[in-house]
Amino acid sequence: MSGLPAILKATEEDIKLLLSAQSHLGTKNCDVHMEPYVWKRRADGVHIINIGKTWEKIVLAARIIVAIENPADICVISARPYGQRAALKFASHTGAQAIAGRFTPGTFTNYITRAFKEPRLIIVTDPLTDHQAIKEASYVNIPVIAFADTESPLKYVDVAIPTNNRSKHAIGLAYWLLAREVLRLRGTISRSAPWEVMVDMFFYRDPEEKAEEEAAAAAAEKAAVADVAGTWAPGEANPADWTEAAAPAAAGADWAADAATADWSEAPATDSWSA
Repeated sequence: MSGLPAILKATEEDIKLLLSAQSHLGTKNCDVHMEPYVWKRRADGVHIINIGKTWEKIVLAARIIVAIENPADICVISARPYGQRAALKFASHTGAQAIAGRFTPGTFTNYITRAFKEPRLIIVTDPLTDHQAIKEASYVNIPVIAFADTESPLKYVDVAIPTNNRSKHAIGLAYWLLAREVLRLRGTISRSAPWEVMVDMFFYRDPEEKAEEEAAAAAAEKAAVADVAGTWAPGEANPADWTEAAAPAAAGADWAADAATADWSEAPATDSWSA
């Protein structure tokens, strides 16, 4: 990272985040074009990515993104489920367009389709799963930024950001760091203060896990209500039952008896309007 200015260098906190998200873990296979980004190979055959070069490429990609005058001319693509939430969050914070899910063939080449787009730059999560978008971008001369693993093919990819794109935490962190750097270069946020958006917002959430969390929260709330109400033995009065407490007061007030004893004919003479 010696080639970067001091203000653009990664902090110790950024390096810790990359290591904790396992962004440095590659695969057992390595593409010939990804060899410059590999630091070493472990005994089990897994290639280790040089996270120093990962940060350099994140800064380079952010400078390219900032050079696009209209943020809507940038298209973020993710067919992989782990990267769809991150792509949508990146697009919402930077003003880009997002294509999460299946990429419709002809989006960049067939102007008759409703989903036709003419972006000036595209960002893909995985060159393998997003190969259709990369191929169409090569037909119309659109630059491509890709998050590439050690086994990812780099054909028609202009800027490769070496990172682990198989882990939901690594993908979310890569998009979060890229979005933060873009906003810093635009002057939207300051480098001296931490970004208020948490990195957890970019992580993929499993619908089953979310349903389990909601069920656990509902069960905890129900248990808390039961603890407040307490338990009573059979036949014992429940002090929380307000209907029973209010019943004696209602029974003591006999409104029918009061109405029978009242003599409405003995009204005061001053009530006569004719007077």
